Amino acid sequence: MKLNKWMVWLLVGAFLASEIFLFSTLRQKEAAQVSLQAQKQHAEDLQSKLDALQSANAGLQGSEISRLRAENQDLPRLRNQVTQLQASNQKLTQQLKATSAYAQQQSAQLQQLTEAQQAAQAAQAAQAEAADRNACINNLRQLDAAKQQWALEKNKTAVAVPTAQDLAAYFKEGVLPVCPSGGSYSLNAVGELPACSVAGHILAQ
Repeated sequence: MKLNKWMVWLLVGAFLASEIFLFSTLRQKEAAQVSLQAQKQHAEDLQSKLDALQSANAGLQGSEISRLRAENQDLPRLRNQVTQLQASNQKLTQQLKATSAYAQQQSAQLQQLTEAQQAAQAAQAAQAEAADRNACINNLRQLDAAKQQWALEKNKTAVAVPTAQDLAAYFKEGVLPVCPSGGSYSLNAVGELPACSVAGHILAQ
């Protein structure tokens, strides 16, 4: 009798243990299903995002391919333009060289003309200076002759110094000559030659 009771309790205990184990297993299964459902939803979201990215990427690739094709179509035209620009640049360079050479030639000719003009002006100045010097010396000669005539007529000695008024009578219209270079005359004594203040205007003995 006691053995039967123990068997009954043993069976009850085993039954309860199996129920508890079954209940725990069901709870774990439900938790696994919930987790699986969440992971499935997450995977579906990722797949949607991936599809969207692939679609956008396909659109970008198509746009980029169209742009590259358009650029490739313009490439021959651009190459032709570059070739034309290079030819034009070469032509302009040649024209620039020719113009530069012509300008140098004109500059050399202008320099020669300038030097010739300066030489001619210097020669003219030298001639004018010589003419003025000769005219002044001739004036000094006339002044000296007037002094000698005055001393002879007035019985003056060699140390007598005439004035411009004394000699005016011996010149046309009573006017004494003047230096063409703007110099001033010194009549000096009868025994001395008249002198001009300009260097080189000297009456020789």
